[in-house]
Amino acid sequence: MGILDKIAEIEREIARTQKNKATEYHLGLLKAKLAKYRAQLLEPSKTAGVKGDGFDVMKSGDARVALIGFPSVGKSTFLSLMTSTASEIANYEFTTLTCIPGVIEYKGANIQLLDLPGIIEGAAQGKGRGRQVIAVARTADVVIMMLDATKGDVQRELLEKELESVGIRLNCSKPNIYFKPKKGGGLSYNSTVPLTQCSEKLVQLILHEYKIFNAEVLFREDSTPDEFIDVIVGNRVYMPCLYVYNKVDQISIEEVNRLAHRPNSVVISCGMKLNLDYLLETLWEYLALICIYTKKRGERPDFGDAIIMRRAATVEHVCHRIHRTLVGQFKYALVWGTSTKYSPQRVGLTHIMEHEDVIQVVKK
Repeated sequence: MGILDKIAEIEREIARTQKNKATEYHLGLLKAKLAKYRAQLLEPSKTAGVKGDGFDVMKSGDARVALIGFPSVGKSTFLSLMTSTASEIANYEFTTLTCIPGVIEYKGANIQLLDLPGIIEGAAQGKGRGRQVIAVARTADVVIMMLDATKGDVQRELLEKELESVGIRLNCSKPNIYFKPKKGGGLSYNSTVPLTQCSEKLVQLILHEYKIFNAEVLFREDSTPDEFIDVIVGNRVYMPCLYVYNKVDQISIEEVNRLAHRPNSVVISCGMKLNLDYLLETLWEYLALICIYTKKRGERPDFGDAIIMRRAATVEHVCHRIHRTLVGQFKYALVWGTSTKYSPQRVGLTHIMEHEDVIQVVKK
């Protein structure tokens, strides 16, 4: 019985088991086994096969965005509209067969946009280069999920399922659980909040499935068994995802309104070039980027060349970006902008910068 058959068998068993108090331990155990088999499936095979073409693209620019979607939803058209890169476009499926990078220039930042081949159902098991596509998506800062507005919610549910099965968690934060395996001393189990979904016995059963008998576990929030398994496995990627519904010019205005009001969703039309500017604005928010401008003593600020940083970046991060030796010579900085109480404010290395602040560094 292969790994795929075992996964299918466990999924069938979970589907036919009733969810109640009596079966929660059995379900927890099945979910732990399922996560274990899926992890084995993602591991590369030990036998050296024929070396194929490289698929991943070198990371460049200030941020990386991956375009994921089923074939023929308009990913290549979107890439061609947003960047100066021309990706092959046609009315048949699987026009794009490899990863095509492009660069969006927005607010002084270079955002790398990756046009990935279309995902099909069963991609997590390796169908249609699915594993390589999903592996590239794991390295991105934000995932844009391109969906066909005429197909309803079917595509979204299938893609979410595929990404979840390979350890990509969309629009959710890391579970607040402290977990540390030990050499001895048995299981130490504590929680700072009342737990309704994970009992000590269930935690013990899940850990035994992973052959962990000595560990320290502290729950700081009411988590599900699935979230606890994610913490044990430890290779999960938590990333923001923007659901982009394309081809809205082919559906009714009521349906457009319904899709536009869904959380983390934007409606566009690549064919008629509708709402693309709002999509860029939303993408900027999701990437959490800020522009910092520099100023020399006695001169006007240089608004032509911004330093692109992540939100909540400090003066120290900015100094490292300017030059790695600058922190050692740092005396103080003068900052103008929304992060200060008055302009200019004299600040130290720990001061948190905000979007479009101006900084002047004074050396010793």
